[in-house]
Amino acid sequence: QVQLVESGGGLVQAGGSLRLSCAASVRTFNTMGWFRQAPGKEREFVAAINWGGTRTYYGDSVKDRFTISRDSGKDTVYLQSNSVKPEDTAVYYCAADPSGSYYQPSLWRSWGRGTQVTVSS
Repeated sequence: QVQLVESGGGLVQAGGSLRLSCAASVRTFNTMGWFRQAPGKEREFVAAINWGGTRTYYGDSVKDRFTISRDSGKDTVYLQSNSVKPEDTAVYYCAADPSGSYYQPSLWRSWGRGTQVTVSS
């Protein structure tokens, strides 16, 4: 099973930029993605990208503000935003190898431990 390690979280001001990275321990030829979970809320789908980086999918709450990308040569996936909001505050998790719908966290086989993102107003 692939191990995933997230980095890049921290404190960001509203309207500022965010860049998260997720490194896989081995080459994965599968779709990778990001989820987030705020205190007291369910884990929410953020974005996913296929192996070749040719197809991307976004959750409604981040569409047009977040961008997912992938460096297959480095087995790394990125999540970027240039306009974060306080409601983006959450623990962000990297995931890999979904067995079904990308939107269902229970259908992803591998997970990172998460990285905290806090957006101040």
